[in-house]
Amino acid sequence: MTTQVLVSEVGPRDGLQSIQAVMPLEAKKAWIAAEAAAGVTEIEVGSFVPAKLLPQLADTAEVVAYARTIPGLTVAVLVPNLKGAAAAVAAGVHKITIPLSASETHSLKNVRRTHAQMLDEVRGIVALLRSLPAERRPKFEGGLSTAFGCTLEGEVPADRVVQLAGQLMEAGCDEVGLSDTTGYANPAQVKALVRRVRAVVGDHALSGLHLHNTRGLGLANVLAGLEVGISTFDSSLGGLGGCPFAPGASGNIVTEDLVFMLEAMGIGTGIDLARLLEVRHILRDALPGEAIYGFTPEAGLPLGFRSATHAETAA
Repeated sequence: MTTQVLVSEVGPRDGLQSIQAVMPLEAKKAWIAAEAAAGVTEIEVGSFVPAKLLPQLADTAEVVAYARTIPGLTVAVLVPNLKGAAAAVAAGVHKITIPLSASETHSLKNVRRTHAQMLDEVRGIVALLRSLPAERRPKFEGGLSTAFGCTLEGEVPADRVVQLAGQLMEAGCDEVGLSDTTGYANPAQVKALVRRVRAVVGDHALSGLHLHNTRGLGLANVLAGLEVGISTFDSSLGGLGGCPFAPGASGNIVTEDLVFMLEAMGIGTGIDLARLLEVRHILRDALPGEAIYGFTPEAGLPLGFRSATHAETAA
Protein backbone atom coordinates (compact mmCIF):
# COMPACT_ATOMS: atom_id res chain seq x y z
CA MET A 1 0.00 0.00 0.00
CA THR A 2 1.28 3.44 -0.92
CA THR A 3 2.48 5.81 1.81
CA GLN A 4 1.64 8.97 -0.17
CA VAL A 5 -1.68 9.84 -1.83
CA LEU A 6 -2.74 12.68 -4.09
CA VAL A 7 -6.15 14.02 -3.08
CA SER A 8 -7.60 15.79 -6.10
CA GLU A 9 -10.31 18.29 -5.16
CA VAL A 10 -13.21 18.28 -7.67
CA GLY A 11 -15.75 20.37 -5.78
CA PRO A 12 -15.41 23.54 -7.90
CA ARG A 13 -16.44 21.43 -10.90
CA ASP A 14 -18.34 18.31 -9.86
CA GLY A 15 -19.76 19.88 -6.73
CA LEU A 16 -21.01 23.09 -8.28
CA GLN A 17 -22.42 21.56 -11.47
CA SER A 18 -24.90 19.55 -9.42
CA ILE A 19 -26.58 22.34 -7.45
CA GLN A 20 -28.93 25.08 -8.58
CA ALA A 21 -27.09 28.00 -7.00
CA VAL A 22 -24.34 29.78 -8.92
CA MET A 23 -21.33 30.47 -6.71
CA PRO A 24 -19.91 33.98 -7.27
CA LEU A 25 -16.53 34.13 -9.00
CA GLU A 26 -14.83 35.74 -6.01
CA ALA A 27 -16.06 32.96 -3.73
CA LYS A 28 -14.66 30.34 -6.12
CA LYS A 29 -11.32 32.10 -6.06
CA ALA A 30 -11.35 32.23 -2.26
CA TRP A 31 -12.23 28.53 -2.09
CA ILE A 32 -9.43 27.49 -4.43
CA ALA A 33 -6.87 29.73 -2.74
CA ALA A 34 -7.79 28.46 0.73
CA GLU A 35 -7.55 24.80 -0.28
CA ALA A 36 -4.21 25.39 -1.96
CA ALA A 37 -2.98 27.14 1.19
CA ALA A 38 -4.06 24.07 3.17
CA GLY A 39 -1.83 21.90 0.99
CA VAL A 40 -4.18 20.66 -1.75
CA THR A 41 -2.01 20.47 -4.88
CA GLU A 42 -4.55 19.52 -7.57
CA ILE A 43 -7.98 21.08 -8.07
CA GLU A 44 -10.47 20.51 -10.87
CA VAL A 45 -11.63 24.10 -11.11
CA GLY A 46 -14.37 23.84 -13.73
CA SER A 47 -15.49 22.53 -17.09
CA PHE A 48 -15.52 24.03 -20.56
CA VAL A 49 -19.13 23.34 -21.47
CA PRO A 50 -21.77 25.68 -22.96
CA ALA A 51 -23.00 28.14 -20.34
CA LYS A 52 -26.62 27.39 -21.25
CA LEU A 53 -26.09 23.81 -20.10
CA LEU A 54 -24.18 24.52 -16.90
CA PRO A 55 -24.41 28.20 -15.95
CA GLN A 56 -22.71 27.30 -12.66
CA LEU A 57 -19.46 26.83 -14.63
CA ALA A 58 -19.78 29.66 -17.14
CA ASP A 59 -16.80 31.50 -15.62
CA THR A 60 -14.36 28.58 -15.91
CA ALA A 61 -11.88 30.55 -18.05
CA GLU A 62 -11.68 33.27 -15.39
CA VAL A 63 -11.32 30.67 -12.64
CA VAL A 64 -8.48 28.96 -14.54
CA ALA A 65 -6.71 32.29 -15.05
CA TYR A 66 -6.80 32.92 -11.30
CA ALA A 67 -5.87 29.38 -10.27
CA ARG A 68 -2.80 29.47 -12.51
CA THR A 69 -1.39 32.29 -10.38
CA ILE A 70 -1.18 29.95 -7.35
CA PRO A 71 2.32 28.43 -7.15
CA GLY A 72 2.49 24.65 -7.14
CA LEU A 73 -1.17 24.09 -7.97
CA THR A 74 -2.12 21.70 -10.78
CA VAL A 75 -5.13 23.27 -12.49
CA ALA A 76 -7.44 20.63 -13.93
CA VAL A 77 -10.68 20.85 -15.92
CA LEU A 78 -13.24 18.54 -17.49
CA VAL A 79 -13.96 18.84 -21.22
CA PRO A 80 -16.75 17.08 -23.15
CA ASN A 81 -15.24 17.37 -26.63
CA LEU A 82 -12.55 18.84 -28.87
CA LYS A 83 -14.06 22.33 -28.69
CA GLY A 84 -13.88 22.27 -24.91
CA ALA A 85 -10.32 20.98 -25.03
CA ALA A 86 -9.28 23.82 -27.35
CA ALA A 87 -10.73 26.31 -24.85
CA ALA A 88 -8.91 24.58 -22.01
CA VAL A 89 -5.61 24.72 -23.87
CA ALA A 90 -6.13 28.40 -24.63
CA ALA A 91 -6.77 29.03 -20.94
CA GLY A 92 -3.52 27.27 -20.00
CA VAL A 93 -4.71 24.35 -17.87
CA HIS A 94 -2.31 21.68 -16.65
CA LYS A 95 -4.66 18.70 -16.96
CA ILE A 96 -7.79 17.87 -18.93
CA THR A 97 -10.15 14.96 -18.45
CA ILE A 98 -12.72 13.79 -20.96
CA PRO A 99 -15.59 11.64 -19.68
CA LEU A 100 -16.27 8.50 -21.69
CA SER A 101 -19.20 6.76 -20.08
CA ALA A 102 -19.05 2.97 -20.14
CA SER A 103 -22.85 3.12 -20.28
CA GLU A 104 -23.70 4.31 -23.77
CA THR A 105 -27.15 5.38 -22.57
CA HIS A 106 -25.50 7.67 -20.03
CA SER A 107 -23.04 8.90 -22.65
CA LEU A 108 -25.91 10.01 -24.87
CA LYS A 109 -27.55 11.79 -21.92
CA ASN A 110 -24.34 13.34 -20.62
CA VAL A 111 -22.44 14.38 -23.76
CA ARG A 112 -24.87 13.38 -26.53
CA ARG A 113 -22.37 11.07 -28.20
CA THR A 114 -21.92 7.35 -28.72
CA HIS A 115 -18.76 5.51 -27.73
CA ALA A 116 -17.45 5.70 -31.29
CA GLN A 117 -18.11 9.43 -31.47
CA MET A 118 -16.39 10.03 -28.13
CA LEU A 119 -13.33 8.09 -29.26
CA ASP A 120 -13.24 10.32 -32.36
CA GLU A 121 -13.27 13.36 -30.04
CA VAL A 122 -10.39 11.84 -28.09
CA ARG A 123 -8.34 11.38 -31.26
CA GLY A 124 -9.01 14.98 -32.23
CA ILE A 125 -7.88 16.20 -28.82
CA VAL A 126 -4.73 14.09 -29.01
CA ALA A 127 -3.92 15.61 -32.40
CA LEU A 128 -4.42 19.09 -30.94
CA LEU A 129 -2.19 18.38 -27.94
CA ARG A 130 0.56 16.83 -30.03
CA SER A 131 0.64 19.97 -32.17
CA LEU A 132 1.67 21.98 -29.11
CA PRO A 133 5.18 22.46 -27.73
CA ALA A 134 5.81 19.96 -24.95
CA GLU A 135 5.84 22.66 -22.27
CA ARG A 136 2.31 23.78 -23.22
CA ARG A 137 0.83 20.30 -23.46
CA PRO A 138 -1.52 19.43 -20.58
CA LYS A 139 -1.84 15.89 -19.27
CA PHE A 140 -4.78 14.15 -20.91
CA GLU A 141 -6.89 11.67 -18.94
CA GLY A 142 -9.67 9.51 -20.29
CA GLY A 143 -12.20 9.25 -17.48
CA LEU A 144 -14.36 6.13 -17.67
CA SER A 145 -17.67 7.24 -16.15
CA THR A 146 -20.30 4.78 -14.86
CA ALA A 147 -17.53 2.18 -14.76
CA PHE A 148 -19.15 0.31 -11.87
CA GLY A 149 -22.83 0.59 -12.84
CA CYS A 150 -25.42 2.97 -14.24
CA THR A 151 -28.79 4.22 -13.00
CA LEU A 152 -30.02 4.12 -16.61
CA GLU A 153 -28.67 0.74 -17.75
CA GLY A 154 -28.01 -1.06 -14.48
CA GLU A 155 -25.05 -3.41 -14.58
CA VAL A 156 -22.15 -2.30 -16.79
CA PRO A 157 -20.09 -5.29 -18.00
CA ALA A 158 -16.49 -5.20 -16.82
CA ASP A 159 -15.41 -6.44 -20.25
CA ARG A 160 -16.77 -3.25 -21.78
CA VAL A 161 -14.90 -1.05 -19.29
CA VAL A 162 -11.65 -2.90 -19.97
CA GLN A 163 -12.14 -2.63 -23.74
CA LEU A 164 -12.86 1.11 -23.58
CA ALA A 165 -9.83 1.69 -21.35
CA GLY A 166 -7.64 0.03 -23.94
CA GLN A 167 -9.22 2.06 -26.73
CA LEU A 168 -8.63 5.32 -24.85
CA MET A 169 -4.95 4.51 -24.45
CA GLU A 170 -4.67 3.43 -28.09
CA ALA A 171 -6.26 6.75 -29.09
CA GLY A 172 -3.47 8.60 -27.28
CA CYS A 173 -4.60 9.38 -23.73
CA ASP A 174 -1.81 9.69 -21.17
CA GLU A 175 -3.82 7.77 -18.59
CA VAL A 176 -7.29 6.50 -17.73
CA GLY A 177 -9.33 6.87 -14.57
CA LEU A 178 -12.29 4.88 -13.26
CA SER A 179 -15.35 6.74 -12.03
CA ASP A 180 -18.15 5.43 -9.85
CA THR A 181 -20.51 8.09 -11.18
CA THR A 182 -23.62 6.58 -9.62
CA GLY A 183 -22.28 5.18 -6.36
CA TYR A 184 -22.82 1.55 -7.35
CA ALA A 185 -19.31 0.26 -6.56
CA ASN A 186 -18.36 -2.07 -3.72
CA PRO A 187 -14.83 -2.85 -2.48
CA ALA A 188 -14.56 -6.28 -4.14
CA GLN A 189 -15.69 -4.77 -7.45
CA VAL A 190 -13.16 -1.93 -7.16
CA LYS A 191 -10.27 -4.33 -6.64
CA ALA A 192 -11.33 -6.63 -9.45
CA LEU A 193 -11.90 -3.88 -12.02
CA VAL A 194 -8.68 -2.03 -11.22
CA ARG A 195 -6.71 -5.25 -11.65
CA ARG A 196 -8.41 -6.08 -14.95
CA VAL A 197 -7.95 -2.62 -16.44
CA ARG A 198 -4.31 -2.44 -15.33
CA ALA A 199 -3.66 -5.80 -16.95
CA VAL A 200 -4.53 -4.15 -20.28
CA VAL A 201 -3.22 -0.58 -19.94
CA GLY A 202 -0.39 -1.06 -17.43
CA ASP A 203 -0.13 0.01 -13.78
CA HIS A 204 1.29 3.39 -14.77
CA ALA A 205 -1.80 4.28 -16.84
CA LEU A 206 -4.36 3.81 -14.06
CA SER A 207 -3.54 5.60 -10.83
CA GLY A 208 -6.80 7.40 -10.02
CA LEU A 209 -10.36 6.70 -8.88
CA HIS A 210 -13.36 9.01 -8.73
CA LEU A 211 -15.70 7.54 -6.12
CA HIS A 212 -19.07 8.55 -4.73
CA ASN A 213 -20.54 7.90 -1.30
CA THR A 214 -24.13 7.54 -2.50
CA ARG A 215 -24.64 4.27 -0.60
CA GLY A 216 -22.12 4.86 2.17
CA LEU A 217 -19.27 2.86 0.63
CA GLY A 218 -17.06 5.72 -0.55
CA LEU A 219 -14.25 5.36 1.98
CA ALA A 220 -14.47 1.55 1.94
CA ASN A 221 -13.91 1.74 -1.80
CA VAL A 222 -10.94 4.07 -1.25
CA LEU A 223 -9.40 1.47 1.04
CA ALA A 224 -9.97 -1.19 -1.62
CA GLY A 225 -8.27 1.07 -4.16
CA LEU A 226 -5.32 1.60 -1.87
CA GLU A 227 -4.90 -2.15 -1.49
CA VAL A 228 -4.45 -2.54 -5.26
CA GLY A 229 -2.04 0.38 -5.62
CA ILE A 230 -4.25 3.35 -6.49
CA SER A 231 -2.56 6.59 -5.41
CA THR A 232 -4.93 9.37 -6.55
CA PHE A 233 -8.48 9.89 -5.30
CA ASP A 234 -10.99 12.57 -6.28
CA SER A 235 -13.14 14.12 -3.58
CA SER A 236 -15.27 17.18 -2.96
CA LEU A 237 -15.19 19.57 -0.02
CA GLY A 238 -18.33 19.08 2.05
CA GLY A 239 -19.36 16.19 -0.20
CA LEU A 240 -20.89 18.49 -2.78
CA GLY A 241 -21.66 16.96 -6.13
CA GLY A 242 -22.94 14.25 -8.38
CA CYS A 243 -23.76 13.93 -12.07
CA PRO A 244 -26.84 15.96 -13.09
CA PHE A 245 -27.43 13.58 -16.01
CA ALA A 246 -27.50 10.39 -13.91
CA PRO A 247 -30.60 10.21 -11.68
CA GLY A 248 -29.74 9.53 -8.06
CA ALA A 249 -26.01 10.12 -8.55
CA SER A 250 -25.38 12.07 -5.38
CA GLY A 251 -22.61 12.16 -2.88
CA ASN A 252 -18.99 12.73 -3.80
CA ILE A 253 -16.55 11.54 -1.15
CA VAL A 254 -16.06 14.26 1.45
CA THR A 255 -12.53 15.65 1.12
CA GLU A 256 -12.28 16.29 4.85
CA ASP A 257 -13.22 12.70 5.76
CA LEU A 258 -10.92 11.25 3.10
CA VAL A 259 -7.93 13.26 4.32
CA PHE A 260 -8.65 12.33 7.94
CA MET A 261 -8.79 8.61 7.12
CA LEU A 262 -5.59 8.66 5.09
CA GLU A 263 -3.63 10.73 7.60
CA ALA A 264 -4.87 8.62 10.52
CA MET A 265 -3.66 5.51 8.65
CA GLY A 266 -0.19 7.01 8.31
CA ILE A 267 -0.62 7.85 4.64
CA GLY A 268 0.60 11.36 3.85
CA THR A 269 -1.48 13.75 1.74
CA GLY A 270 0.50 16.95 2.29
CA ILE A 271 -2.73 18.57 3.53
CA ASP A 272 -3.13 20.43 6.80
CA LEU A 273 -6.44 19.01 7.99
CA ALA A 274 -7.19 21.77 10.51
CA ARG A 275 -6.78 24.40 7.78
CA LEU A 276 -8.84 22.33 5.35
CA LEU A 277 -11.74 22.23 7.80
CA GLU A 278 -11.75 26.02 7.90
CA VAL A 279 -12.42 26.18 4.15
CA ARG A 280 -15.98 24.99 4.79
CA HIS A 281 -16.83 28.48 6.03
CA ILE A 282 -16.36 29.80 2.49
CA LEU A 283 -18.89 27.27 1.16
CA ARG A 284 -21.40 28.01 3.89
CA ASP A 285 -21.21 31.76 3.27
CA ALA A 286 -21.37 31.51 -0.53
CA LEU A 287 -24.01 28.75 -0.71
CA PRO A 288 -26.48 29.48 2.08
CA GLY A 289 -28.99 26.70 2.54
CA GLU A 290 -26.96 24.17 0.53
CA ALA A 291 -26.40 20.85 2.32
CA ILE A 292 -22.75 20.32 3.25
CA TYR A 293 -21.67 16.95 4.57
CA GLY A 294 -18.83 15.40 6.55
CA PHE A 295 -18.42 13.35 9.73
CA THR A 296 -14.96 14.67 10.62
CA PRO A 297 -16.02 18.34 10.59
CA GLU A 298 -19.02 17.53 12.80
CA ALA A 299 -17.12 15.38 15.31
CA GLY A 300 -13.86 17.30 15.29
CA LEU A 301 -10.37 15.83 15.36
CA PRO A 302 -9.60 13.25 18.06
CA LEU A 303 -7.68 14.41 21.13
CA GLY A 304 -3.98 14.11 20.41
CA PHE A 305 -4.51 13.46 16.69
CA ARG A 306 -1.26 13.68 14.76
CA SER A 307 -1.33 13.44 11.01
CA ALA A 308 1.12 11.56 8.85
CA THR A 309 1.89 14.79 6.99
CA HIS A 310 2.79 16.62 10.20
CA ALA A 311 4.92 13.68 11.33
CA GLU A 312 6.86 13.85 8.05
CA THR A 313 7.31 17.60 8.42
CA ALA A 314 8.58 17.21 11.97
CA ALA A 315 11.02 14.52 10.89
